[in-house]
Amino acid sequence: MAQSNIKVAVQKFGNFLSSMVMPNIGAFIAWGLITALFIPKGFIPNESLAMMVDPMVTYLLPLLIAFTGGKIVHDHRGGVVGAIATMGVIVGSDIPMFLGAMIMGPVGGYVIKKFDQLVEGKIKAGFEMLVNNFSAGILGGLLSILSFLAVGPAVTVFTGLLVTGVEWLVGTGLLPLTSILIEPAKILFLNNAINHGVLTPIGAEQIKQTGQSVLLLLEANPGPGLGVLLAYWIFGRGTAKQTAPGASIIHFFGGIHEIYFPYILMKPLLFIAVILGGMSGVFTLVLLGGGLFSPASPGSILAIAAVTPHHPSAYIANFAGVLVATVVSFVVSTFILKTGKQSDEGIEEASRKMQEMKGKKSSVAQVLSNQGAIPEHVNKIVFACDAGMGSSAMGASLLRKKVKEAGLGHLTVTNTAISNIPNDAEIVITQEELTPRAKNKVPNAYHVSVDNFLSSPEYDHLIDKLKNGETEAALNEVVEDAEAAVVEENKSDEGLLLEEYVFLNQEFKNKEEAIRFAGRALVNGGYVSENYIEAMIERDNMTSTFMGNDVAIPHGTEAAKKEVLKSGFTVLQVPNGVDFDGNTVRLIFGIAGKDGTHLEILSGIAVTCSDMENIEKMVQAKTAQELIAIINGQN
Repeated sequence: MAQSNIKVAVQKFGNFLSSMVMPNIGAFIAWGLITALFIPKGFIPNESLAMMVDPMVTYLLPLLIAFTGGKIVHDHRGGVVGAIATMGVIVGSDIPMFLGAMIMGPVGGYVIKKFDQLVEGKIKAGFEMLVNNFSAGILGGLLSILSFLAVGPAVTVFTGLLVTGVEWLVGTGLLPLTSILIEPAKILFLNNAINHGVLTPIGAEQIKQTGQSVLLLLEANPGPGLGVLLAYWIFGRGTAKQTAPGASIIHFFGGIHEIYFPYILMKPLLFIAVILGGMSGVFTLVLLGGGLFSPASPGSILAIAAVTPHHPSAYIANFAGVLVATVVSFVVSTFILKTGKQSDEGIEEASRKMQEMKGKKSSVAQVLSNQGAIPEHVNKIVFACDAGMGSSAMGASLLRKKVKEAGLGHLTVTNTAISNIPNDAEIVITQEELTPRAKNKVPNAYHVSVDNFLSSPEYDHLIDKLKNGETEAALNEVVEDAEAAVVEENKSDEGLLLEEYVFLNQEFKNKEEAIRFAGRALVNGGYVSENYIEAMIERDNMTSTFMGNDVAIPHGTEAAKKEVLKSGFTVLQVPNGVDFDGNTVRLIFGIAGKDGTHLEILSGIAVTCSDMENIEKMVQAKTAQELIAIINGQN
């Protein structure tokens, strides 16, 4: 357990480092282009334009990293203080302060965050702006002095040691040995931390002097992974062989390296293939003088070509490094696959294992999961979410409508909490973060993961598969009778959506403030007890209640159902939007559901919100009556 916790902590730290650099890759590319073109050793030397190189690498790039790091910790205010604090390490050193920015940016954000928490609710009305501005200025100034006196010199010494170590490796011809660490570390999701946290800062110093750096290709080279995928494509079996062609395209041209990680986890001996492929690729790059003038992110062959210095020898060297790495990895992978025992199964399990190692959902694991066949005769589809009350009910309503329109009337589509998924469920649909839990509950079901319950393309894909494999006659009367029964059972829904609980033109600083507002409205309406508000926050932290189409439906956890006194809704119109984990939300439906009496209105909301035209109408509605009418018009 302790070892697992350490691994997760390291991965989170690596993700945090890379999240400071990744949003600013465009600035790195701009600086790299100017450097490669206009320095004395550049493609078209220009003394005047080359004057931009030093200020960009000295000030612009570190300050962008620092601002991003501070913003991650404490929004815009944290970014400002982080950038101020970083000026100390920039001025106090004569090398690019990327590492210093990665330290002081988050530190600045953390310090101002703690200050704001300390004074929250204690500032007299009318003095907020004064306190906010002066606190940011004073704390930022103090941190910049501290970073000038202490942090800057320490980072300079540390960076110097790293540069010396790299130069020694290059001089002794041992740089290829770095693949022994880099290639396995990629599988552990430390690739961005290594590439952007260590190699990019050192490489930037080399680019400043020579116009390019081979270090930027140590991790980004797609050759080792491509060799593994090609071997599976030609010599693999079962699902792994079927999925390898698509994975190869995503990896090589899309630059998403994690797509090949499950293939290695299926057969750990393939670590040898990517290590030897990486070593041979680095050796070729060093031998031919390869390198990039800016980080290649993502590690696509297209991105590599775009940031290769613009002269033929550089293209030859870089492409040769990729080709050699691919060939060596392919040969070794082929030997391992041909001489070892192969299984027709395992890619889905390996994908699941990969996501567990990553510590968060994978954007590409879906490509490798759900590749099995849908059961031949499907009768029951279950939507599941944590509480079985909000997102799953909306998703089930939409799919039920699509099922009926497709003439698959004998199918029943229901929703429930993950803990209550019936054992006879043949297809289970969940949000991506919840799919592993659902698979543990009903491992024999066909699982579908979605990231947008309101407009997921997975619905249409599922309908197509069901229609193509359908052998039984449609029994529409069954569904119609079932729906009639639901309507009859839920006639008590009158009064669930009232004008006094529709709040127009709201503004919120963040999602927590918005959720608390919705929860307070439900409490004031007598729908829930006070404890339900915290349960709404907890539920959103577990899995985002963002539904897609600018809509969120915050509601309580499964355990909080006892806090619901009666079913009710509140609607918050937020024309300027509020951020829900990187997604803009303009309509918020706070939900309290008891005994299923809220499901019919929730179904109407789901159908209405599946059309962006209706979303725009509701966002622009001038009165509560107008907004409610839009929803009811779809019931």
